[in-house]
Formats: sequence, C-alpha cells, structure tokens
Amino acid sequence: MEDFREWLRPEVIWMFIGVVLLLLEFMLPGLIVFFFGLGAILVAVLCLVFEPSLNVQIVIFLVSSVLLLLSLRRWVKQVFTGHASGSEDDEGVVKYQYAGERATVIETITPGTVGRVEFHGARWAAEAEETIEEGARVEIVSQNNITLKVKPL
Repeated sequence: MEDFREWLRPEVIWMFIGVVLLLLEFMLPGLIVFFFGLGAILVAVLCLVFEPSLNVQIVIFLVSSVLLLLSLRRWVKQVFTGHASGSEDDEGVVKYQYAGERATVIETITPGTVGRVEFHGARWAAEAEETIEEGARVEIVSQNNITLKVKPL
C-alpha cells in the first residue's frame, strides 16, 4: 500500500500529465498541447522543491502553459517545421515551392468547399475558385497549411 502512495505524490502526477500531453502532441496538430505538457512538467519540478497547495499548482500550470505558448510557439514551430521559402500574395497566403506543379483531382472541388487532389503520391485537401471535376489535372497556385489552392489547366 505504501508503494501505491508514492505514485500519488503531486510531482509524480504532474510529471505523468506532462509526459502524456507531450505524447499527445504527436497525434494532435498545431503545437499547442506541447506547451501544456511543459507547464505540467514545470509544476512537477516545483512540487519537488516546494510544497504548493493544489490551487497554486493549478494556477502555475495554467499561467506557465499560456505564457510559454504565447511566447515560444512561433519560434518552436519554426524550429521543427522550418521556414518555407516563398512570397506572400495579395491575400497574405505564402506561395510555397509546390506552386506551378501539377496534381490530379480525386474528389470534386467546388468553390467554398474542400476537395482532394493527389500530388506526389499523397492525398491533399484542395480548394479552387471554380468547380473542378474528378480526374481533371490542375496546377498548384499556393499552399495554406495543409490545403493546396489549385486552378484547372
């Protein structure tokens, strides 16, 4: 029974929460959960040194997570994903290295809805300003996150 109580110490619980959140980042896009994992690990370290109340632990977790998220997300994201070369168009969408390459529509694309194209052996979400039927060849104009903007050939 004493061994079980060792696992219920605040620093162990916060470390477990932190590791789970860091692992969840691999499954959830956006690089947000990562910073909450770091906040939980920070609270675990503080619980090793001090004995803060549960309320103080929660406040430290929330404040540190949000501050880390707001101050480091852009930098960490750039470190992990790199900086794509390109220039912004009039709408602020960065034109990536795929601009000008060809793809095949595998799910009809209509204005206002996202369809699918096959590009380099992978399926990508795609949008266009006009209807493009399945099987048509398209040219990639730009990329917005994981969605390609295309136009018919």
